[in-house]
Amino acid sequence: MFRALLNFIIFSSIYVACCAVLMIWQTNTLFHIRDVNDDFYIFVFFATICSYNFHWYLTPADYSASERILWGARHKALQLSLCAVGGIGAAYSFWFLKAHWLPLGGAAILTFLYSAPKLPQRAFVWLRKIAIGKTVFLSFVWTYVTTLLPVFIAGQSVTLSLTAYTLHRFFLVYAICMLFDYRDLDADKREGIRSLITYLSKPNLKRLYYCSLICSAVFAFCFPLPLMLFLLAPVLITALLTRYTMHTRSDLFYYSVLDGMVMLSALLHILAVKSCWLIPYFCTIINNNSNV
Repeated sequence: MFRALLNFIIFSSIYVACCAVLMIWQTNTLFHIRDVNDDFYIFVFFATICSYNFHWYLTPADYSASERILWGARHKALQLSLCAVGGIGAAYSFWFLKAHWLPLGGAAILTFLYSAPKLPQRAFVWLRKIAIGKTVFLSFVWTYVTTLLPVFIAGQSVTLSLTAYTLHRFFLVYAICMLFDYRDLDADKREGIRSLITYLSKPNLKRLYYCSLICSAVFAFCFPLPLMLFLLAPVLITALLTRYTMHTRSDLFYYSVLDGMVMLSALLHILAVKSCWLIPYFCTIINNNSNV
């Protein structure tokens, strides 16, 4: 029963939607964004549910023994229902954010384009041949929605601190996405989906992967303590887990632990803030360094 519940939370994309919300919370907290209200959190949560279930509904089970894909094949009706519920929730919250339709609409189009190559219509099939940068594309969408979009909605200017934070998050997400692509390499080839991962040799792929992690760590060093430690934690843990990650096919590991790395710094941040009464001095440092 516990395993079934865990599978539902993770494979239904509720977990990754919560990750996105936490990442937005950290962005809003660090850069003192007050104008992004609960409607935006609701919009991102439901839009993530909708887009991920749409993506996995379109993913065939013929090319993989993945537990998640097989779970999806057994729960097609549930995936469609979650996609519909997510779409309705996103549309409802969008109504209260309609003044920001341009940046939100751009995010919706970019999200759709990531899954579009899986559609069987001829207009979309050809995208499989040119989806070489799909990993970069997905990393950009995640970074845009959780980091830049709140700033654009609030009408704040782009600062050097925001640029460093955005690049830190992008390179971390990109490295994690590369691990997923490495695992799904054979399935992508059978589906005819091209990516940079299918072209690179394993040594070059590892170089690109570690360069991405190093870049993420370098931009984390642009921030003072303790924020720097929060940002470095997922980079270090991801690096330490690399060997195990490349030799395991456990979907629960990939979609819980590895996906969780994208929001680990936000989780550490919120735990530190909520435990201020235990460590007032440490909390003072956090509050002072939040003005980055």
